[in-house]
Amino acid sequence: MGEPAQAASRSVGNGLVDRWVEAISDTSYVPLNRGELRGYLGNLAARLIDAITADDFNDAAIRDIGASMVAAHFTGAESLASTITVLGPTLSEAPEPRIRERWLAAVGELASGYADALRQRTLAEQQRITVAALAARKDAEDAKWSSERRFGAVFADAAIGMAVSTVDGKILEVNRAMCDMFGYTPEELVTRSVDDFVHPSDPVGSWDQYAELVTGARDHIRMEKPYYRSDGSLMWTDLVSSLIRDQGGTPRYLVAMIEDITERHALQARLHHQASHDPLTELPNRTLFFERLDAALARGGDRIGLCYLDLDGFKAINDTLGHDTGDQLLREVARRLHARLGERHLVARMGGDEFVVLVEGCAGAGVMIEVAHEALAAVREPMHIDNQTISVSASIGILAAPENLSTRAEVMKAADTTLYWAKAEGRNRWALFDPERHAKEITRYELSRSLPGALARSELFLEYQPLIRLGDDSLAGVEALVRWQHPLWGRLEPSEFIGLAEETGMITELGLWVLRSACAQARAWSVRFPDRPLTVSVNLAPQQVNDPSIVDDVARLIADHELDPARLQLEITESAIMATAGQPLKTLHALAEVGVRIAIDDFGTGYSNLAYLRTLPLHSLKLAGPFISSLDDRASEGPEDMAIVGMLIDLAHTLGLTVTGEGVETAAQADALRSLGCDIAQGYHYGQPEPAAAVDAWLQR
Repeated sequence: MGEPAQAASRSVGNGLVDRWVEAISDTSYVPLNRGELRGYLGNLAARLIDAITADDFNDAAIRDIGASMVAAHFTGAESLASTITVLGPTLSEAPEPRIRERWLAAVGELASGYADALRQRTLAEQQRITVAALAARKDAEDAKWSSERRFGAVFADAAIGMAVSTVDGKILEVNRAMCDMFGYTPEELVTRSVDDFVHPSDPVGSWDQYAELVTGARDHIRMEKPYYRSDGSLMWTDLVSSLIRDQGGTPRYLVAMIEDITERHALQARLHHQASHDPLTELPNRTLFFERLDAALARGGDRIGLCYLDLDGFKAINDTLGHDTGDQLLREVARRLHARLGERHLVARMGGDEFVVLVEGCAGAGVMIEVAHEALAAVREPMHIDNQTISVSASIGILAAPENLSTRAEVMKAADTTLYWAKAEGRNRWALFDPERHAKEITRYELSRSLPGALARSELFLEYQPLIRLGDDSLAGVEALVRWQHPLWGRLEPSEFIGLAEETGMITELGLWVLRSACAQARAWSVRFPDRPLTVSVNLAPQQVNDPSIVDDVARLIADHELDPARLQLEITESAIMATAGQPLKTLHALAEVGVRIAIDDFGTGYSNLAYLRTLPLHSLKLAGPFISSLDDRASEGPEDMAIVGMLIDLAHTLGLTVTGEGVETAAQADALRSLGCDIAQGYHYGQPEPAAAVDAWLQR
């Protein structure tokens, strides 16, 4: 974090120290006057703020602050609780959201450090007591009366609960603190066995450790263990149990020392709840969700399902009705989702208006679709907030026991992608994850990512398809078509990457490279074959037409390559032509003034407005492939197809345009076009796109 964030955070600390001194001064006996106490706590506060505002969050330094409180003897029953009470409200004073998030984490780390230090201190005390107890037993053999008095004093007056039992579990002695903790009399406790104090929430493996202790495999064990008091209430304890051996080393007795940590355990539970639940909706947050997801993935055989939900148009609600209303709506959505699904599955808020439902042990897509329908129904029902009725819907991406997704990152990426599919298809719907579609989109993304460097790596190249005069089957020109030799996916056709270039803004740079390369090749042909004038046709994308610099670029390329402008034809799609107005229309006229030919490509796939063509500086019209395919004897059912194509050709000629039939694949189609007076044909019947060397062979005929 920068210096402004640290300075702002230190301003929060100015009031923190005073409140801290006031809250904690009477909770423990500390040999410091008020000024010294303020200086000591001020130092701790400064260390806390430094750790929070550091570039890397220093949790170890914060835990050390908790340990420093214990070292300074702030160990009273209220010391930690008073500290938490002071630090909690300070969250609202923090200047940045990131600092507030770190502050909440820091409270937990401080409490953890405090608890660890206090446990270590208690363990040291317990160990000293144990040593004293053992020494008293040994002294009893030499001086029974002296040892009994020492051990009795230590045992009876200890502040923590103590009990002595045999290795087979029979309780022999208990002290007063133990009786007070459990609510039993000494007589009641000594009639019981250690086995009577089993609790359902005992730590996993705890009784295995106890078995090792009584057999002598261990000398002591320590754990946090729950017990039931005599009144049935729950008590959490810090239990240390040590083995006492006879002179021959045989296990004889166990000494148990028990500290009541119920309040501390409850505090830690509250802090954990705050760290793992969303404060607005009280649903589990992304932290808890990821813990559960990671655990489910780690089990391997437990297949998971996921519904990733996003509210439709939530931003408009915030913008029009206000964030308070938006927050109330989120709380209501959370309540409904939890009511419908929370008993069976984990429902969590991921942030913003996104929620997720995790289904463990997923049986397949059918189950997940039912979950999605329940979620959509819960959200769809109108909500009454602040005397107004609000209706919202949601979109859901579904993962149903997906295979080959083994990490959190892979699962969430797939869920997010699937949610995007649902959003793209409209509101109030779900989409099911499709691995093949996902793989294609990943490939598409990788292509868009590698496209900018393709030119620099010389991965793009041009091929040329012949344009044939139908009158004498001679070569009238060629169309330059770009290809991409990708290092991973091999040869890619324009349909596989031109759309990406348009989406990413690369089309202008790519189009200029195609123009430059085509002009260079046209110049080479004009030098080698001066008696065979050839028109080179190049496609222009709509973005290029909208770019005013295209006119200067074309003029410069023609001049640089000493090219006859009439030998360059620029093809523009029908939709782009029909949308021309303003700058694009000026661009077309300016290009025509340069002397290049302008052709309308794929005519018949869009507006087909011949009247509008009269106002444009066009030279050629290229009939779309569907028109041509209808001329084949196998496809034609009557004279209407021929009549339509013939009418288009006649109208184009009336406007002074030459006509090219695209997609000619059969001799029958070529003959039909020839009979209708079409000027030029292009298609696989005459030749596929090939390298420039193949055009050389045409020109040498």
